[in-house]
Amino acid sequence: MTTLRNVSGAGAPIQEGDARRRLGSAPNHQWAVSRDHVDMAVPAPAPVPMPLEATPQRLTIDLRRTAIVVIDMQNDFCAPGGWVDHLGVDYSPDRRPIKPLQRLLPALREAGVPVVWVNWGNRPDLLNMPPNQLHLYKPSGDGVGLGDPLPGHGARVLEKDSWAAAVVDELAPAPTDVRVDKYRISGFWDTPLDGILRNLGVNTLLFAGVNTDQCVACTLQDANFLGYGCVLVEDCCATTSPAFCTESTLFNVRKCYGFVTGSHDVLAGLANRA
Repeated sequence: MTTLRNVSGAGAPIQEGDARRRLGSAPNHQWAVSRDHVDMAVPAPAPVPMPLEATPQRLTIDLRRTAIVVIDMQNDFCAPGGWVDHLGVDYSPDRRPIKPLQRLLPALREAGVPVVWVNWGNRPDLLNMPPNQLHLYKPSGDGVGLGDPLPGHGARVLEKDSWAAAVVDELAPAPTDVRVDKYRISGFWDTPLDGILRNLGVNTLLFAGVNTDQCVACTLQDANFLGYGCVLVEDCCATTSPAFCTESTLFNVRKCYGFVTGSHDVLAGLANRA
């Protein structure tokens, strides 16, 4: 714990020699404590405004209270030999976010914006996966579904800590990034994501990943319902669904749930921030 001096707040001024210590893993949400006093009024860091071109309106976001949520950029969805590839679906569209994310994520980290990886990572025993979720991906009971080994590979589909559920090599998470396992199409359902974001002091979320019209859209909708400002980074999202699914998602985000921008606009905003 770090000693605090001259911490402002509602309590009496700190005198020389009065050591207080920070409690809290996130800089936006901390207490200052001593043997006989707990100061819950520690000021949050000053905002870092960033202009951001977006639709349907231009934005100013606070980088100190913004995180990017990257959803399901995993081998099963985005790599040769993964689940989508095994199913005979062209997985190449799900790889399109890789290059823009390779440019964007380091810049956001440099600006102090948390990178949160929300990846499908099931328990090996599937005890939190009811039949309706298993049926979604194995409707006739045949074939390779959640938790089944991939033929010729052996990795189990979307099982936590398996190759199948790992982030693609091109986007290896940094040690400082946050990881959250999810078990449904929405990253907020039965996960600690909301608690982590609130503890970080985050109120604005950038969204990236796959699939735009499924896991990204549902997670963004739930974030909107929970009160977050939601910004979809269009070129950092992709889907293997038909084009009209993306068009519908973008329309609904702009109409009902938030805003749409591009990675080039975020990078320009970072370059022009106050």
